[in-house]
Order: sequence, then structure tokens, then C-alpha cells
Amino acid sequence: MEVPAKFLCLLGLLVLVSIANVESAGECGKSTTPDNEAIKLAPCASAAEDEKAAVSRSCCAQVKKFGQNPACLCAVLLSDTAKASGVKPEIAITIPKRCNFANRPVGYKCGPYTLP
Repeated sequence: MEVPAKFLCLLGLLVLVSIANVESAGECGKSTTPDNEAIKLAPCASAAEDEKAAVSRSCCAQVKKFGQNPACLCAVLLSDTAKASGVKPEIAITIPKRCNFANRPVGYKCGPYTLP
């Protein structure tokens, strides 16, 4: 039994689309990028620039959402958007600890930094 050429072409196209979708899934999922997610951390601006600055409740709430996925949190903190807005990664990675999260990813490698 010979397989029709149209079927093979359709099957090949479906395989390519599936591979493209898997490869496009980044640290923060398929539908967003770390740069887009970094905008959500606007309430953390001062806390991410100065380790002595108070961390607001709204900042902690946003970081807690990312904290469920440490790879995304790291990608956001090290993103171009975060850097352009003045975030200091070595200070920003201390925010989960400063928010007193019990289930924070202690010891997780975040680029050249380690989450405390």
C-alpha cells in the first residue's frame, strides 16, 4: 500500500510545527518572554537597586509568582529589560529572601549568582 504524497507532506508539516513550538518554549513558557515578564516587576525597582531598600508587598506578590519557576525568575532578573531599568542582579536575587519566602529556591544557580 502506497502512502499518498499529500499525507506525507501534511505529516511533515505537523512535525515541523510541533518541533518549533517545543523549541520556542522558554524559561517562562511559550506565551511570554523574560523581557515581557520583567515589566511586571516594576514594584520591585528600588528593592532591586538597593539591598537596604524595603521590599513592598506588591513586589513580593509578583516575585512569589515567579518563584514557582526559578528558571523564569532568573531569566527575568537577568533580562535586558531588567538591566536597562537599573536592576542589579546581585541585589535582585536577594528579594525572595527579603520577602521571607519559606519555599524559595535556595541555592539555585542564577547565571553567575546563587539565590540565597
